[in-house]
Amino acid sequence: MPKLKTKRGAAKRFRLTKSGRIKRKKAYAGHILTKKSSKRKRGLRQASVIGGADRKAIKRLMPYA
Repeated sequence: MPKLKTKRGAAKRFRLTKSGRIKRKKAYAGHILTKKSSKRKRGLRQASVIGGADRKAIKRLMPYA
C-alpha cells in the first residue's frame, strides 16, 4: 500500500491540538475591516475548534496529522 498524500490546502488551514482536536482560523477577518466593530475583530483573531460533524472529513484529508 503506498503512502497517503496530505491535502495541502487542508494542511495550511487546520492544526491539531495536543488533545487531537482540530483548530481553524475564523472567517471574515481578511478585508473590509473598517465597518466591523473592534469587539468583532478581536473575536475573529481567536482560533476556533472544529465541531463533530466536520472532524471526520478533515481527519481524512490529513491522514498523518
